[in-house]
Amino acid sequence: MSAPAKKSTGKKVAPAPYPVKGKQTTKAATNPLIEKTPKNFGVGQDIQPKRDVSRFVKWPQYVKLQRQKKIIYQRLKVPPALNQFTHVLDKNTATQVFKLMHKYRPESKAEKRDRLRAAAAAKAEKKEVAKTDKPVVVKYGINHITALIEAKKAKLVVIADDVDPIELVLWLPALCRKMGIPYCIVKGKARLGTLVHKKTATALVLTDVAEADKAELATIVSAVNTNFTEKWEDVRRHWGGGIMGPKSNAKMAKRAAIEAKEIAARQ
Repeated sequence: MSAPAKKSTGKKVAPAPYPVKGKQTTKAATNPLIEKTPKNFGVGQDIQPKRDVSRFVKWPQYVKLQRQKKIIYQRLKVPPALNQFTHVLDKNTATQVFKLMHKYRPESKAEKRDRLRAAAAAKAEKKEVAKTDKPVVVKYGINHITALIEAKKAKLVVIADDVDPIELVLWLPALCRKMGIPYCIVKGKARLGTLVHKKTATALVLTDVAEADKAELATIVSAVNTNFTEKWEDVRRHWGGGIMGPKSNAKMAKRAAIEAKEIAARQ
């Protein structure tokens, strides 16, 4: 038996909605010869990019100590006798001091050896060796310098700011002031050391200069006295340190804000 034909009800079926057209995007022309190769930085995939990992480096003990020392000098209160070594001679005057001292460098070991050999050779050949005056040179060695200052033979004392332990030269500025000797503090014990053919030198002394350099020495002494001897009354009252870190400052600021809030609430 065939199924009975359905009667038409006369209702029209609604037409299907028009398809919503998406936004027309124009694709940028790509070069078919250049292929994209995106990197995958997952585990066991591409090599990771180089990053600054200095925070995680295990530094040598001496590096850690010198960094900790610098920080602790900022945090703790530093007495004036120690704090004076943070005030060094300005760059231009320091350059003049080093230029002048460079003219009066003592002879090196090689120069001394050559001089003695030449004198010995002349003596062997029975030649008369010409006598020369004692050369005017820069003096070094803390004991020698002390003796020169106490005898008032020193014309200018130059002290390094980074001597370790600092107690080696801590008393030297006071001695210079007592004896009326001009002194200055400069950056770098290694710079002083190069003048006398050593690795480092705590302090150097000029006892005399040639006639041509006396005007230059007088200018330097005047500048040095202005910066150090005449400013001592201010320096002796000025303590150093007491500079806290960002964490401590934030903590103190937070505590101060809470206290201010409590005072405002009471009023």
